[in-house]
Amino acid sequence: MLKWLYFGAAAVAGVAMAFQGTFNTVLTKAAGIWQSVFIVHAVGLAVTAVMLFFLKIGPAQFDKIISAPWYAFTGGLLNVVIIMAVMKAIGRIGVGNATTVIIVAQVLAALFIDHSGAFGMKKYPLHWPDFLGVVLLAAGVRILLIK
Repeated sequence: MLKWLYFGAAAVAGVAMAFQGTFNTVLTKAAGIWQSVFIVHAVGLAVTAVMLFFLKIGPAQFDKIISAPWYAFTGGLLNVVIIMAVMKAIGRIGVGNATTVIIVAQVLAALFIDHSGAFGMKKYPLHWPDFLGVVLLAAGVRILLIK
């Protein structure tokens, strides 16, 4: 039963990403790309600071951060790349097309990470249904992108 809760959380994240990309693109049209990236991160920092320091949501474990490997700190850089790429793509090819391509690329990268156990993640070997799923997903992308 708990597994479905995680699927639900992932679905909420997917919906939020579509709205986020749309809203960020609207902001970019008004303020410019670098200004928008700055604003998005400033708002995220403010919300996170309120959650951690004022509402005391989550345990204070900043002392454990030093045990994380170097690549764990690249999330902020990757977030800038993601936000900029999403804003550019949505502005040029639309929310549906951009999201479709993003999902395929994300699934391919995720399968690689799962299969290899990269970055200390638990290994999940690939099976033929995984390949079939990617083929069907790619076919769906092609169908969605036909205009």
